[in-house]
Amino acid sequence: MDPASNAFGKGERPWKTSDARLVLADGSIWNAKSFGASGTQVGEVVFNTSLTGYQEIITDPSYAGQFVLMTNPHIGNTGINFDDEESRQCFLAGLVIRSLSISTSNWRCVETLGDYLAERNVMGIYDVDTRAITRRLRQDGSLVGVLSTDNSKTDEELLQMSHSWDIVGIDLISGVSCKSPHEWVDKTKQNWEFSSKEPGENFHVVAYDFGIKHNILRRLASYGCKITVVPSTWPASDTLKLKPDGVLFSNGPGDPSAVPYAVETVKNILGKVPVFGICMGHQLLGQALGGKTFKMKFGHHGGNHPVRNLRTGNVEISAQNHNYAVDPATLPEGVEVTHINLNDGSCAGLATHRTMSLQYHPEASPGPHDSDYAFRDFVELMKREKANKREPQLSAVSASNA
Repeated sequence: MDPASNAFGKGERPWKTSDARLVLADGSIWNAKSFGASGTQVGEVVFNTSLTGYQEIITDPSYAGQFVLMTNPHIGNTGINFDDEESRQCFLAGLVIRSLSISTSNWRCVETLGDYLAERNVMGIYDVDTRAITRRLRQDGSLVGVLSTDNSKTDEELLQMSHSWDIVGIDLISGVSCKSPHEWVDKTKQNWEFSSKEPGENFHVVAYDFGIKHNILRRLASYGCKITVVPSTWPASDTLKLKPDGVLFSNGPGDPSAVPYAVETVKNILGKVPVFGICMGHQLLGQALGGKTFKMKFGHHGGNHPVRNLRTGNVEISAQNHNYAVDPATLPEGVEVTHINLNDGSCAGLATHRTMSLQYHPEASPGPHDSDYAFRDFVELMKREKANKREPQLSAVSASNA
């Protein structure tokens, strides 16, 4: 007789056994243990190289439609707190980790990672060889996979599901965007505020929500901006009626080529007010300026990507999350590449007379604050624009008084 059965009466082992599978589109099958929600879910598997910040990662809307595999083996040790939420819910398809912490240790912790995911109907698996899967993704590129705790489904059925779904060409930003305009007023909490410079003149910014992270809005507010957040489908004409000092195009999930309406919106705003694009916003800006985007082999996901600012020569340690990039060879004359990713030389920033963009998250703090200057630069861009508008008016007044 099984000793475990003899000891526990009902045949239950004193430890959890494998009860989940991750089936990848290449045919590989990975047995694992489940936590969080149960069921069957399909998504694109990407790996994230961050050592900390898993709560910010799982609440980043840019992960919609994706399983996030953490390369750091030990996850869950700091639990969950509600101050680190980056959006109103978890949009990712699932979480894949090596080792799930059996205890939590953090003064802000209010619940465990497993309970948090279960309450939000997000699947997770652990005790899987994340190193081997990461090596496969680096070699073959991002793969569609299926997570399942359903024993009634065969491996072949799950494999077929992975072959019948594709993240390319799907509009994912409309599913994560807000549904109506609203004002944002929350600043960075004083405990975490690091900028000693007091905000100067206030500027009104319209922020397009393609899946915007809360800390982007907090940093803008901390620099003195009044912010109106609008949905991804908000018409450019309605934005211009608000007479903003600047427009922010946010981060967001998926393929920028799958949202031509958003590219059209950017085109209709370019040249009229200062523009700042972040991640998806950067890619849409690249397309609106005449360039093309392409799907990367496995993308950039993590809080340790080195970026060089070509204007200053400084190197920033950045947080990134994207599977697409702007091809600088397709950009027209007059568009400046301002930043490059030092891991692969890809385009990480663009600028023209009234625009600026970054292919990473300046509000994140892996550096810890290497990239926060981008918000100051955006404010300076709006300040110069306002000053240029005042000069003709002052000249006209002077002429009339002469």
